[in-house]
Amino acid sequence: MPRVVLLLVLLLLAPLASALNIAATSTNMAMLSEAVGGEHVSVTVMAPPDRDIHHLDVRPNMMVALRRADIVVSVGAELEVGWLPPAIQSAGNSGINPGRQGYFEAAAQVPLMDQKPDADRSMGDVHPMGNPHVYLDPLRMGDIAEALAARMAALAPEHAAVFKANAAAFRETMVRHAADWRTQAVGAPGVVLFHHDAGYLLRLLDVPVLGYLEPVPGVPPTGRHLNALVSELRGQQGVMIANPWHGSRGPEFIRRELGWPVHVLPTNVPVGGDVDDYVALLQQWVDALASSGAP
Repeated sequence: MPRVVLLLVLLLLAPLASALNIAATSTNMAMLSEAVGGEHVSVTVMAPPDRDIHHLDVRPNMMVALRRADIVVSVGAELEVGWLPPAIQSAGNSGINPGRQGYFEAAAQVPLMDQKPDADRSMGDVHPMGNPHVYLDPLRMGDIAEALAARMAALAPEHAAVFKANAAAFRETMVRHAADWRTQAVGAPGVVLFHHDAGYLLRLLDVPVLGYLEPVPGVPPTGRHLNALVSELRGQQGVMIANPWHGSRGPEFIRRELGWPVHVLPTNVPVGGDVDDYVALLQQWVDALASSGAP
C-alpha cells in the first residue's frame, strides 16, 4: 500500500515538475513566455514595467529567480548589460549562462535597426548590435515567439507541439492587428520621442520621427537642445511621447511651445499582463500617434 500511495503522489506531482521555470527580464518577455508556454511554464519577472530596464539594481528576488530558472528570457542586444550578466554570474546556475540552451535573447532572433559597430561613448547610450527595443514591433515579436517555442521545446520536448501551436497563434494575432494598426496610423503627423525606443513600431506604421528629447541616447535633454528642437519644429504638426520614468520638463516644454499633445505611455504590459494587454498597449501607441498637434 505505501508503494501505491507513493506512486500516486509521484504521478500527481509529475505535471508540476515538468513546468519550465522562466526568469523574464521584463513584463513583455514574461507575457511572451506565458503566451508560448501556456500551462507548462512558471514565469518570474525581474523588472517591473515602470522602470527603465537599462538601469536596474540587482535585488535578492532576482537572484532567487535566476538560481531556479531553466531558461532566462531577455530582450538582449545589451539592453540589460548593466545588470543581467553579473547577476547570472553570481547566481551559480550554469545552465542559463550565455551560449547555453537556458539563455535566450529576443533581439538575437530578428534583424535589428540602427546597428553601429563603431559606436563609442560620445554617441551616448547606443547599442552597437542595434536597437534592442524590438518588443514594440508586433511582427518581430511573432518571429521571436516561434524562436522561443523552439528553445522551450529543446528544454521540454514533451510539450513541443503545444509550444509551436501557441507561438503560431500569437504570430497570427500580431499579423492581424498589425494590418489594422497600419490603417489607423495613415496620415499620422509624426512624433517626437523622448528616447529611441519606438523605432520599430514607427517604421512598421510608416510614421515619421521628428526628433528626440535626448540630445544623444541616454543623455537627459538640455535647454539648448530643447530650444533648437522647438525652433526646427515650430509651425509643424506632431505629437510628443514619453515614458513613465522620464522627467516632465522636456515634454511640458514641447507642449507649451508647440501646442502639441503630450502622451506618457508605457512600453511594457502590467505585471501578469497577457496577449490582450500587449495588444491594448500597442493600441495606446497607435491612438497617440494618430492624434494631431496644432500648427
